Amino acid sequence: MIPTVHGGGGHGGQGRYVLTESEHGHIWGVCAEVEGLFREPRRSTYELFGWVPDGAGVRGWVGCRVWLVPEDRTTDPWLLEDAESLGQRSRTDALVLTGVDDHMGPPEGYRAPVRLHDGNRWLGSCREFTRVLPEEQAAPSLVLRGLSPGDRLRQALAKGTRRALDLDEAWLEIRDDSGEPLTDRLLRPRIREWRPSAHGPDLIDLELGDELDRPVPGYARPIWDRWLVGPPEAPGAWAGLDTRQREAWLELVLERGCRLQHPDGPAGQLYELDGRHITDEPSLYLALGEAVNGPGGYFGGCVDALADCLEGNFGYTAPATLRWRDVATAREHLSHALTPEGEPYDLVSLVLEVLSEGRMRVTFA
Repeated sequence: MIPTVHGGGGHGGQGRYVLTESEHGHIWGVCAEVEGLFREPRRSTYELFGWVPDGAGVRGWVGCRVWLVPEDRTTDPWLLEDAESLGQRSRTDALVLTGVDDHMGPPEGYRAPVRLHDGNRWLGSCREFTRVLPEEQAAPSLVLRGLSPGDRLRQALAKGTRRALDLDEAWLEIRDDSGEPLTDRLLRPRIREWRPSAHGPDLIDLELGDELDRPVPGYARPIWDRWLVGPPEAPGAWAGLDTRQREAWLELVLERGCRLQHPDGPAGQLYELDGRHITDEPSLYLALGEAVNGPGGYFGGCVDALADCLEGNFGYTAPATLRWRDVATAREHLSHALTPEGEPYDLVSLVLEVLSEGRMRVTFA
């Protein structure tokens, strides 16, 4: 059964999802409930032969980002996102990893030795590998229930031709219960079927055969359910989450934050950063965002984005002061990071340097 996202009782619940044509922005329709948004993305499988671990074995969920670094340095590293280990094959020395390939994955035909790291530590190396792509499957349905169709959609349904029912490219814009924009997903929708909806007169259930850009995996479902109600009212609501879920939380913080207006505060502000829970990279940016822009606030999701936020339009006006409490926690967990190529660097020191360049004076408490 396809899981259902249920709308709440507020304004955003009644019109939580807006299907919008991408080129000119006209609205195909509005609804409160969508089926098919939550589903597992296509995952590739890597079988790493001659696997030699660096230290502890690689088991279960491995990391948000695992880099495969060619030992001969003849090509750039490539990224496997949301990587999981299925363990080592019996009777072989091969480790099996699954994950979502970033862009195209390794160069065609490349099989040479690679080393793997998760951005913090080296995981191990292999002498060669094979990559198995997931089987091609028909695009699953996305069903918009209780849809109030716009005039253009009514016209397309009345025509009923193949061309009229191909909506080309569209955005599924998603709002929270207060009606504030939260995030969106890119679709290439083709209308498969429509029927009167049990949700009310003049409403339809619209079934789309689509190629959904970035489906929402199951582990992120509780995070989305929390944010669809509205932003958190107190800071640190993410503190009890694991790294995988913190990453999902940060993604929504980023997407929502880039859609909101952030009036820049006056210069000379004093910001308080609670560093007790900064034990991984997502938590670093979540804590920074809340220090500057309050609960659920955004102020960069990587070093480059942080530098952009310091230039203005994200709540900050230089100069200002950031009082960082319990910085030792971040130093313990983030001072030994690795670039995609595997070069070591100190993420905390780099962030402090970027803050200084943005005229954010940092003190410690």
